[in-house]
Amino acid sequence: MKTNSLQTDKTDQTDQKTILVAVTDIFFYTKVRDALMSKAYRIERARTQQDIAEKAAATIPSAFILNMNDETLNAFQALETLTADGRLKTIPILAFANHEEVDTFNRARALGVTKIVSRNEFSARLKDLVEEVAGNHA
Repeated sequence: MKTNSLQTDKTDQTDQKTILVAVTDIFFYTKVRDALMSKAYRIERARTQQDIAEKAAATIPSAFILNMNDETLNAFQALETLTADGRLKTIPILAFANHEEVDTFNRARALGVTKIVSRNEFSARLKDLVEEVAGNHA
């Protein structure tokens, strides 16, 4: 009798944590995706303002990554959208911004960001930061 080896693979996939990434720059997104996939995370990309709410509600991710300086997405609007929905406001948020933008850091914290770091720190410590933020949610 033959056993179905695909069952194990499917189980492994459902155990993976989903991270919603709102980063529209394709090169930076690819770096984030590659780093997190190596840690067995499932990556869901949000490219538009509407994507953020829809994908967050559909997947209830383990964490949300947000570029506060994204020129396409309004990061503050995204934060307001997530925190306004009772099901989504508990999602840990890892944000990054240019280090000299103190007002952005303060406003992001006031809107409920779990952790905000400089772009350089985000790039250097991506895996550890995601583990720290998502690990607190698990």
